[in-house]
Amino acid sequence: MRVPVEWLRSLVELPDSVTTDELAERLTMYDLKLEEILGGGFSGPLTVGRVLAISPEEQKNGKTINWCRVDVGPSHNEASVPDAPGEDVPSRGIICGAHNFGVGDLVVVSLPGTYLPALGFEIGSRKTYGHVSDGMICSTAELGIADDSEGIIVLEPGTASPGDDAIKLLGLDNQTLDLEVNPDRGYAWSLRGVARDTALAFGLDFVDPADIEPANTEQPAYPVRVEDPQACPVFTTVEVHGIDPHAKTPAWLASRITDAGMRPISLTVDISNYVMLELGQPNHCYDRAKLNGAIVVRRASSGELLKTLDDVERKLTPDDLVIADDGGAIGLAGVMGGDRVEIDSTSTEVVIEAAHFDPVTVFRAQKRHRLPSEAAKRFERGVDPQLPLRAATRVAELLVELAGGTVQPGATVVGEVAPRGAVEFNVDLPAKISGVEISPEFAADAFVRNGCQVERDGETFKVTPPSWRFDLSDPYDYVEEALRSAGYENVPSILPTPTGGRGLSREQQLRRRIGQVVAGAGLTEVSTLPFVGGADLAKLGIDQADPRHELVLLANPLSAEEPGLTPTLLIGLLRAASLNVGRGHDNVQISEIGRVFSKRAGANAAPIYGVDSRPTPAQLAALDAALPNQPRHLGAVLVGERERSGWNGT
Repeated sequence: MRVPVEWLRSLVELPDSVTTDELAERLTMYDLKLEEILGGGFSGPLTVGRVLAISPEEQKNGKTINWCRVDVGPSHNEASVPDAPGEDVPSRGIICGAHNFGVGDLVVVSLPGTYLPALGFEIGSRKTYGHVSDGMICSTAELGIADDSEGIIVLEPGTASPGDDAIKLLGLDNQTLDLEVNPDRGYAWSLRGVARDTALAFGLDFVDPADIEPANTEQPAYPVRVEDPQACPVFTTVEVHGIDPHAKTPAWLASRITDAGMRPISLTVDISNYVMLELGQPNHCYDRAKLNGAIVVRRASSGELLKTLDDVERKLTPDDLVIADDGGAIGLAGVMGGDRVEIDSTSTEVVIEAAHFDPVTVFRAQKRHRLPSEAAKRFERGVDPQLPLRAATRVAELLVELAGGTVQPGATVVGEVAPRGAVEFNVDLPAKISGVEISPEFAADAFVRNGCQVERDGETFKVTPPSWRFDLSDPYDYVEEALRSAGYENVPSILPTPTGGRGLSREQQLRRRIGQVVAGAGLTEVSTLPFVGGADLAKLGIDQADPRHELVLLANPLSAEEPGLTPTLLIGLLRAASLNVGRGHDNVQISEIGRVFSKRAGANAAPIYGVDSRPTPAQLAALDAALPNQPRHLGAVLVGERERSGWNGT
């Protein structure tokens, strides 16, 4: 998750003294691990320049370069550049190989002494193509704004003057945190979630950006019918009419979504993406004029076709959940919309949709169609089910503010999600499990600041998690949450004191002695994996009636072909010998001392105990009784010459 620091600071009042490095370190300790810090790192005179004159010069290699005179402001201009084109006025002479700018354009110029992080070196003054180039006219790639160069950056007329600081103007001093978010923390795939954790980590007040007045639902908006409420518990629509389809995305909004890793497309789409990044709730805007009848959420028909926004026609199955109208599917629910109702340069009436979809349904759909998307990435990790109407309202507000639209009265809301259940546990559990002095009062405050409802009855907490915290489901999740607030760095690092021993046991001494004897006989000890299948036993010629065919099976095998634990060391040893012979080692002598496994008569399934206390002797005995027989065996495989031939053999 990419988090623009400037955007994050707009949601949390972090002190100016907190640097980006300090912020990243604290969030890492708060379980939002930093991958890298993007952006920033510019130094030196990166300035705005106006192109005064251009002289194209064709080179011997057929390439044409532009020899330019550029006004970079009174404080940066040289008094004279005699051989530069145009009048001899204070300016700079600069060589440029691009051709997408002209005389009078405002460009970005890195003067000698400027360090550009994307290039990894400092710009200097150097002689090239027969002239002294006193700086560089910059492209998007050279400034790290885009991976592929889109040509020289040409600024809009009137937005700046020669000599202005281009770092401030373009927001190049903005930094972005690239955070690794654990799969169970879906709420952190939003600025809202990261801002809340930032406030908690620094002990600051948090104002929830989703705390807005939702649209009035007394009067319905665009009609909706949900045929599969299990896969789509909530679906909402809000309408905005009269938007300006030619309105431009403001620079601040485009900058934020770009820094967050998305590409600006058009104002309506950019607002939709902005709200998804801000609140974590995916949403979609439909051109109302292109909709045909009510919106229906249903399973796709077998063979039904949908052309998605990536311009690919997809063949659907009944496992796919789609959003449709009377004309057929208009979107793959929670993954990507269809192109038939896409917003374009003529769209003036917009239907905003925000819904809550089943994570498993969305995950399987994007895997089935190989169509990962920002929306699917959030739905499959869990999205706050209370957000759809608020997110749709937020999109509508921004469309009114930035595109001049008018919100239509009412909103449609179909379905609701049942409230979360409370979890009960002892008030001393966080301190008991973590080993940190966490008082019940501190733990209760940490839960409340995370959005939980807390009731205390004597020595028992009854905690109801907020709608966005799907990871809080049992008492030990709350132990982790209290410890996050107390600080993982405060967990004491104390090594256990070993008890006095009497050296190696009789069994250990014998095992080592046997290993030494076998090694002394010239065999190399190996360690093989214990996983086998029925086919391995058949290759050894072991009869089906042999009890070794009754494998001890694994609950979660690495391979369906090898679901059990080996009853003989020969299988692994022969595999190792075969591998060595296949690689040109003709003489192989290997041995292994390891365990083999067989079922224990009358054994029950192993019981699962809690982790809040040490198992009793009776519980340990029950666990031992559930284990299979696993005696230690010695196995050996010898291949090739018994006595080595050649000058050093017989």
